[in-house]
Amino acid sequence: MPKNLYDLGAPGVFLKVITMLNPNLDEIQLTKEEYQTYSRHIILPEVGLEGQKRLKAASVLCIGTGGLGSPLLLYLAAAGIGRIGIVDFDVVDKSNLQRQIIHGTAWVGKPKIESAKDRILQINPNCQVDLYETALTSANALDIIEPYDIVVDGTDNFPTRYLTNDACVLLNKPNVYGSIFRFEGQATVFNYQDGPNYRDLYPEPPPPGMVPSCAEGGVLGVLPGIIGTIQATETIKIILGAENTLSGRLLLYNAWDMKFRELRLRPNPERPVIEKLIDYEQFCGIPQAQAEAEKTTVPEMTVQELKQLLSSNADGFVLLDVRNPNEYEIAKIPGSVLVPLSDIESGVGVDKVRELVNGHLLIAHCKMGGRSAKALAILKDAGIEGTNVKGGIQAWSREIDPSVPEY
Repeated sequence: MPKNLYDLGAPGVFLKVITMLNPNLDEIQLTKEEYQTYSRHIILPEVGLEGQKRLKAASVLCIGTGGLGSPLLLYLAAAGIGRIGIVDFDVVDKSNLQRQIIHGTAWVGKPKIESAKDRILQINPNCQVDLYETALTSANALDIIEPYDIVVDGTDNFPTRYLTNDACVLLNKPNVYGSIFRFEGQATVFNYQDGPNYRDLYPEPPPPGMVPSCAEGGVLGVLPGIIGTIQATETIKIILGAENTLSGRLLLYNAWDMKFRELRLRPNPERPVIEKLIDYEQFCGIPQAQAEAEKTTVPEMTVQELKQLLSSNADGFVLLDVRNPNEYEIAKIPGSVLVPLSDIESGVGVDKVRELVNGHLLIAHCKMGGRSAKALAILKDAGIEGTNVKGGIQAWSREIDPSVPEY
């Protein structure tokens, strides 16, 4: 008996011979309601009745139910996938709703996997939905991934992307990949038909903090809808045995310019052989970066302490905001002065800060505290000492002044 759908025969097999490769497919039956639901699929020669049965027989694991996972899961459920697994341990936040369309306002504060399951079953009540409310780790990844035919990577961090890739390589599972940032996205299929895997695209991870998160850099709400739908399309094509997948091709999309580009990807014959799962936090340099950050820790103050200082009408201090100008327009703490982190990193802002401080106490903040800590470390090297506001303007909004918008 085959272990999964892809032990059934060579890749690229046309649907007319699927039943010969998988006699058990004859045991898959569609209900009268399913014939009606999937009629537009079934009349496509490239899908047909056999293809729809194959979709029903397939199992797909989606890692993440965020911007990419939301449209992906909706369309996989609507396509008639018989079994869907979901890995996520986050809860729905109001800031998710701009792009994570599988979730609604009623689910704010509740687990994303439960929200996703509820919506999937509204679309496809015949779907088996498996929930894994946990982080994917080296200890559990092989056990979670092994039962599924295809893995779809909807994650937003490098350790989990490398972990997902390596587990798929070890288990010989196709890995449908997508990523997004601001107005740009990319998609491809890894570890399929002897094609490349994630390590061929990114042999080494970038230094921690070099690539901003969507919370820091922003993302156009419709962008993950496009990339996630492309991932769903490739997943369905793999199940149907289509020949022309994105394996070996990296699709690049710029929503602002409305342009698609394509790059060729090939396996690197010199890449290291993946023999086991490793410590991916360590591999991506996160503990090292944290240890380095601890060496250069800057003094901190709470938003309550900042409020007391501001309420006292004391002078002799400068409140520095290192966010981007567009963030400053959204929300600001009264009396703050904007000098973006990018200006401080380039050196242009260092002299400006020096002029502002001029012997006064320097207090810096950003959205959540990370960028201002980085700015203060740079300024410290330039001889300018300062104190960081713990939690940034987000903590100020939540704990001091709710009229300041959260974003």
